[in-house]
Amino acid sequence: MGIRKLLTVVAAMAVIVVVSSAFGLGDNINPTVTETVADAATSSESADFQGLQKFIEYSGFENATAGHFVMILVGLFFIFLAIRYDYEPLLLIPIGFGVIIGNIPFLENSGLMLGIYEQGSVLNYLYKGVTLGIYPPLIFLGIGAMTDFSSLISNPKLMLLGAAAQIGIFITFIGALALGFLAPEAGAIAIIGGADGPTAIFLSSKLANGMNFYEGVQVKNLIGPIAIAAYSYMALVPVIQPPVMRLLVSKKERTIRMKPPRVVPKVEKIIFPIAGFILTAFISPSSMPLLSMLFLGNLLKESGVTKRLADTARTSLIDIVTIILGVTVGASTQATVFLNSSSLLIFALGAGSFIVATAGGILFAKFMNLFLKEDNKINPLVGAAGVSAVPDSARVVQHEGLKYDKNNHLLMHAMAPNVAGVIGSAVAAGLLLSFLGS
Repeated sequence: MGIRKLLTVVAAMAVIVVVSSAFGLGDNINPTVTETVADAATSSESADFQGLQKFIEYSGFENATAGHFVMILVGLFFIFLAIRYDYEPLLLIPIGFGVIIGNIPFLENSGLMLGIYEQGSVLNYLYKGVTLGIYPPLIFLGIGAMTDFSSLISNPKLMLLGAAAQIGIFITFIGALALGFLAPEAGAIAIIGGADGPTAIFLSSKLANGMNFYEGVQVKNLIGPIAIAAYSYMALVPVIQPPVMRLLVSKKERTIRMKPPRVVPKVEKIIFPIAGFILTAFISPSSMPLLSMLFLGNLLKESGVTKRLADTARTSLIDIVTIILGVTVGASTQATVFLNSSSLLIFALGAGSFIVATAGGILFAKFMNLFLKEDNKINPLVGAAGVSAVPDSARVVQHEGLKYDKNNHLLMHAMAPNVAGVIGSAVAAGLLLSFLGS
C-alpha cells in the first residue's frame, strides 16, 4: 500500500507539472543565486497551484451551465428511446450522441467554444455539409435506391393523398408568421409538417442558416431546432398518428378492403423516375437537388444494369451520410442557442403541423370516396401515410388496419401515398425556396 500511495502522489505531481508546463506557468520562475531555498519552494508551490487552477478553468465542469446538462439529458433521452423502444434508432442514436458532444464546453484563447462551432475542427468541417445542403440530396439518393414505386404506379390516384398531406406545411407556415417569425424562418419551420428530416435540413440550411437577411433583418440559425423537431416527430409516428386516425376514421371505414395493386411491368418502373423527375422539376426547379437524387437512385435500382451503384447508394453511402448528418446536427444544438423560446415554438408548431398533415391525408381520402364506386373506395387510414415518414407511417396504417380486420393488409396501398409524400414535401420545399430564398 505504501508503494501504491507513493506512485499515486508522483503521478499527481507529474500531471500538475505537465499541465503547468503546457500553459507556460513556469516561465515566471527565474531563481537567482541569491534566492533562498525557502523562496524557491514557495514559488514552486505557487506555480503548481496556479497550474492546477488553470487546469480546472479549462475543464468542461468549470464552464458548463445548467442548460448544457439539460441538453445532455435530452441526448441521453434520445438514445434511450432508440434502444428501449426502437424509435428510429438509425437516426436518434447519432443525433442523441451528437447532442452530448455539442454540449461539452471548453475554453480557448478566444473564449468559450463548443465543438462544432470551433473553427478548423473536424466537426466544424463536417457541419459544413449541413449548412451547405450537401447531405440531404445524398440521403435522397439512397432513399430512391431503396424505394419501390410500384404501388404508386399501379394506383396513381393515391398520389393525391400524398399531396393533400402537405397542407400541414402551409398551415404551419401561416402559424409561424402569426407567431412573429420572419418569412424565411416560417418557411423552414413549416416543412416539419412533411415529416421529412432531410428536406427539413435542406430547406433550413437555405432559408434559416443565420447568415442570410430578409428585408434588412438577419434571419436566425434554426437548423438545429428544426432538424431535431423533424426527426423527433418522425420517430414518434407510432405515437402521434394512431389517435388522429381513430378520431377521424369510423370503425366501418377502417374495414374497407382495397383491390390488390396490379403487377407493374419493368418498362413502367424505368420510365417513372425519368418522367417523374422531368415533371416535378419543371413544376419546382428549386427542388432539383433533392428530386434529381431521389429519381436517380430509383433509376439505378430499376434499370437492372447498375446493381452495384444501387447497392452502394442504399447501403454504404446512406449509412455513412446518416451517421455524419445525425452527429453534426445533434452537435449543433448547444444549450446557448437551443434552449430558448424560438425552439419551444418550433416544437409546438412541428407537432401541430404533423397532426394537420395526418388529418389532411385522411380527410382527403374520405372526400375522394364520395366520388368513387363502392368496389373502388379507399380505406381512409391509408391517407395518414401521406406524410413522408417512409416507411414508418405506412407501417402504422398496416398495424391499425389489422386491428379491425386481421386479413386486411394495407401496407402496399399505404406505400403509394407514403412515397408520394416524399415527392410532395420536396416539391413544397422547392416552392417555398423559390418564393422566400434570397
